[in-house]
Amino acid sequence: MVDLSTDWLGLRLRNPLVVGASPLCDDTAAARRLVDAGAGAVVVHSLFEEQLVADQLAAHKFFDNYVDTNAEARSFLPDTDVFAVGATPTVRQIESLKRELDVPVVASLNGSTPGGWTGFARDLVGAGADAIELNLYDVATDLDETGEQIEQRQLEVVEAVVGTVTVPVSVKLSPFYASVPSFVARLAKVGAAGVVLFNRFYQPDLDLETLDVHRQLVLSTSAELPLRLHALALLHGRTSLSLASSGGVHSGTDAAKALLCGADVVQMVSVLLHDGPQRLSMIHDGLVDFLDGHGYATVSEARGATALDRVADPHGWERLNYARLLKSWEPRAGRIDR
Repeated sequence: MVDLSTDWLGLRLRNPLVVGASPLCDDTAAARRLVDAGAGAVVVHSLFEEQLVADQLAAHKFFDNYVDTNAEARSFLPDTDVFAVGATPTVRQIESLKRELDVPVVASLNGSTPGGWTGFARDLVGAGADAIELNLYDVATDLDETGEQIEQRQLEVVEAVVGTVTVPVSVKLSPFYASVPSFVARLAKVGAAGVVLFNRFYQPDLDLETLDVHRQLVLSTSAELPLRLHALALLHGRTSLSLASSGGVHSGTDAAKALLCGADVVQMVSVLLHDGPQRLSMIHDGLVDFLDGHGYATVSEARGATALDRVADPHGWERLNYARLLKSWEPRAGRIDR
């Protein structure tokens, strides 16, 4: 029998299959079904910086509208505990998940400025979160802000959170850095315990009739996995940080590919939103079948078997593979060049 247990962010997981940050765990009973189906850990939906700020401003506006209305104005204001403002709903959900689940529960913060994140991180850890996932979802829009300035600001956010909490902090990255390996090395220097590769940037379309933004969530497919595999293979053996793959894992063989390239865990959302908890059980069994069929007794034996740390010149290897890939395409029979 294959031993699927793995270490991630200093936490011991019974297997490397993790439910990623999403609404999937907003309901404790639903989270329980995912764990029963084989999840080794769960990540709670992200708290967004803009959402928290908006909640706080709305609360202030509500109270300020009634302050000094008359001499007894303050006596008819409701108790602020009645309102679920800021991180309170997430704090309560983490407390519930910790009571009901027997796997690690990871909290998620999504922001781009230092601000009050340290306070929110403390609240989430106080609720029982076993780790913090800090999602650096940062879209560059300022013509005068350089890539270096953006990265420095992000490092300051990570360092501030790391310095505040007593649990490991993992950083969820986009693939759009000039050098992912270099930025990961800088994250290690400010105290991050791991990285998640990669965030999926949702791209709104344009409605030509209304000339408005058309927002529609498009779930991932296995076609998105190679980008993650490439980054994992580059980083494995070259960083001390835990590596999580996120995006494109829809089967047991997808999970196996991520592990072979160096992932400690794989995070899944889209496939579970689409197919439900039963799909997680199928992915679990598919991963076991692959590892067992290829002679791996443990996950650690398989991890990194195809990573680039086994290649003397990773850059040269990458260039060679690129050239070979371009030559691999052949036109279909009967195609007419125009």
